[in-house]
Amino acid sequence: MRITRVLGAALLALGLAAGPAAADSSPSPSASGDDKAPTQAGTSFRTATEIEQGQRATASGSTGDYLYWSFPADTGQRPTVEATVKLPETHGSQTWQLDVYDGLRRRQACQYGAQSRTAAQGTSSVELACVLRTVRGWSEPWANDPLPGTYYVRLTVLDLGSSDLGLPVSAEVRVDSEDIGGAAAVDGSLGKPLVPGIAVKADEEKDGSKAAVLSSFGSDDGWSSGWWSDRWVWTGIGAVLAALAGIGGYALTRGSGRPTRVPPGA
Repeated sequence: MRITRVLGAALLALGLAAGPAAADSSPSPSASGDDKAPTQAGTSFRTATEIEQGQRATASGSTGDYLYWSFPADTGQRPTVEATVKLPETHGSQTWQLDVYDGLRRRQACQYGAQSRTAAQGTSSVELACVLRTVRGWSEPWANDPLPGTYYVRLTVLDLGSSDLGLPVSAEVRVDSEDIGGAAAVDGSLGKPLVPGIAVKADEEKDGSKAAVLSSFGSDDGWSSGWWSDRWVWTGIGAVLAALAGIGGYALTRGSGRPTRVPPGA
């Protein structure tokens, strides 16, 4: 009984000591990445505002404007783009659309999500979403598969009355990704990510010119395109299990030796 009390007091002391430390280690609201999120959008592919995954970017504009953002996506990721458009108090029926393009400005298809929606008269906001296909490390030149690099988000209104043209609106955009991993891995790798300025950067390394600077997209240790993926681990585990199953099956079927019904001299 005495030992139980001593252990309980010790655990209580450890919990009280760990409580402030855990509270101190929690991130404060001022340290969140949303504080550095952009508050404006570009008007074309060349002026698209760069955002990071996990940031909620905002922008103000007018109905009829094209709003552009860009974000990085790497191999094995399945990006999800969500947008919310806040409409004025009085307006007619409007149809908004969210489009995503890759680094070659090829429009990427959405696996699922409400990519286009119509806001009825008096609706305060409209929400759009687009879940892209998993980014691949390599693809055929003729294919339209998503590859690692820069992706562009374009938000615009498609259908509205002439009286609603130019009305002020505000938009929120957020990009998140799910790491699919080896389930979508392919053999081969992309030589360079589809990032604006990559060709100019390659020329700069050769002749030393400083005509342009490569965008800072990508992780600190480079892009993950390559031959390695976690599917090699599962392949190795499967091979070991198959070998063990073969050994076990042989041990069960080979029997104990010479059958008892066979005469010794046979």
